[in-house]
Amino acid sequence: MNHITKILSAAVVVSSPFLFAQKDLRTSIQEIVKNKKANIGVAVWHLEKQDTLSVNGHRHVPMQSVFKLPIGLAILDLVDKGKFKIDQKIKFTKEELLPNTHSPLRDANPNGGELTLLEMIKYTVANSDNNGCDILLDRIGGVDVVQKYMNRIGIKDFQIATNEQEMHVVTELQYQNYWNANSANDLLEKLYTKPILKEASKKEMIKILEETNTGVKRLKGELPQGTLVAHKTGTSYTDATGKTAATNDVGVITLPNKEHVIVSVFVSDSYEKEATNEKIIADIAKASFDYYSK
Repeated sequence: MNHITKILSAAVVVSSPFLFAQKDLRTSIQEIVKNKKANIGVAVWHLEKQDTLSVNGHRHVPMQSVFKLPIGLAILDLVDKGKFKIDQKIKFTKEELLPNTHSPLRDANPNGGELTLLEMIKYTVANSDNNGCDILLDRIGGVDVVQKYMNRIGIKDFQIATNEQEMHVVTELQYQNYWNANSANDLLEKLYTKPILKEASKKEMIKILEETNTGVKRLKGELPQGTLVAHKTGTSYTDATGKTAATNDVGVITLPNKEHVIVSVFVSDSYEKEATNEKIIADIAKASFDYYSK
């Protein structure tokens, strides 16, 4: 056996287990999404190893409340630029607290009130508050501010064109707020590894994402108790035909060895039941966690 052959043989021996394992994870994810009556986009990236996997991760899908993550980041960027202060008071009126929408903020402050900007961001991101979201968008100058921020930091395949109330009135508008799994992972990777925010703002946002209390049956659903997940969910209504436009979760899972795996799953235009949509996300997160915990 000549020298070159020995080198090539050694390379095959070293790389083959990794390639087979990657194939096994992809096969597992493909099996999870197989025969589901839904448009499903998945991206799984190991942050430290720079290992990436995508199954239909390029597909544009409606974000629903996942868009509150970019909104929160854009607001913290304004804080970093000195245009807002994190502890400044944000006043809101009773009239801004719309009924018939998810709003812990309204439930706690039915007659309006005043909270710090940080408290409003927490309501909007961690609690997925729809009224809080629209109040913040109004105060910063609208969705264009968020779009420009995302463009500036190099996030592709992302569009934010409408707020929560507009989507509530005309449900088809939700499709104008679109993203894909690959790009969502790109944003989360940048949050953890690039200077898209100052360090204090970065830590604050990650902490808020770790405190998210929605979607407990999604990314976190089948992971070992106590696993740290920094994530943001998005959910639409189910229409009269039985179609659910969005059951989403994007986030960063901390592995037992303290490394991180980024998982974004968008279950769009699904005719499955809510429990099935959520289990798709939970199963993909568990398969990814198990693979990278080996």
